[in-house]
Amino acid sequence: MNAAEHNPGERQDAVRVRGSARLHMGFLDLNGGLGRRFGSIGMALDAPATELLIAHAPRDVIDGPEAERVGRHLATLTLALGLRGGHRITVRQAIPAHSGLGSGTQLALALATALRRLHGLPPDRAGDAARLGRGARSGIGVALFAAGGFVLDGGRGAADRPPPLLARLPVPADWRVLLVLDRAQQGLSGAGEAAAFRALPPMPEATAARLCRLALVRLLPALAEADLVDFGAALAQIQVIVGDYFAPAQGSRFASPRVAAALAALTAAGAHGAGQSSWGPTGFAFAPDEATARSWREAVRPHGEGLDIRICRALNHGAAVSRVAAASVRPRRAAA
Repeated sequence: MNAAEHNPGERQDAVRVRGSARLHMGFLDLNGGLGRRFGSIGMALDAPATELLIAHAPRDVIDGPEAERVGRHLATLTLALGLRGGHRITVRQAIPAHSGLGSGTQLALALATALRRLHGLPPDRAGDAARLGRGARSGIGVALFAAGGFVLDGGRGAADRPPPLLARLPVPADWRVLLVLDRAQQGLSGAGEAAAFRALPPMPEATAARLCRLALVRLLPALAEADLVDFGAALAQIQVIVGDYFAPAQGSRFASPRVAAALAALTAAGAHGAGQSSWGPTGFAFAPDEATARSWREAVRPHGEGLDIRICRALNHGAAVSRVAAASVRPRRAAA
């Protein structure tokens, strides 16, 4: 069962939701001359993941990582949706925060989805994202939570809602992503991110046009034809352009020098489409299959001291939602 399914009026003992990380591979139009800004490309991964369980309870009790943030979201949604009664919530695992992997959106939508399923309410991912302050610039987090795969959104217009999804394609099952995580550093977020966007100059129209052309007539067609070489070449060009545009805000094309060195080594070994997800510090590169990814990971180990280099798959479906026994929700401390 996935996030798109719903049984009206169903009251369940408990609900489990698992949503996975995503790569934000770049903005396409930071000029805004046509009335929309941003426009994003991104892809869902099978790991790391955020998983939570929720059940009815006399009062709100939350356990696990990100409990404080979950408590704030729960208070917002309880008021907005007119919910009654308390909830027991266990967060079993959470995507690392401020790592460029979409942790905030996945956590918010996982909670909203679980609450709605528990109370028999219809889905409203876009509405819940807005209620919880997600999707302010990019719509890919909401789209990937719903359906996975590789997506492109149309940018933010005048309306106060997440950008519209324009394209979604499945990613070949054999492809692998080498995910390079720097635990010692965090990417920009919150007020720092907003200040960075305000300080950056408008992107030249010609640069935005180049990005859109690369995405629409090279990147997406290459993905549709499962051509990793051309896909990687287009993605690498997009990453260079976007990375250089954001360099004044993050100090360089990459937020983490260690991640940059590891990605350079991966590229030298033959990896495709190396880049940084969102504000980083997490980097990524593509391999055609599992065996090649393992070989390239070993080759880059001398350049990746202190880094967490994982091999991940693309996730071609949305968040997993299932019914579980209420006894599996075992919180240990009360929400603040």
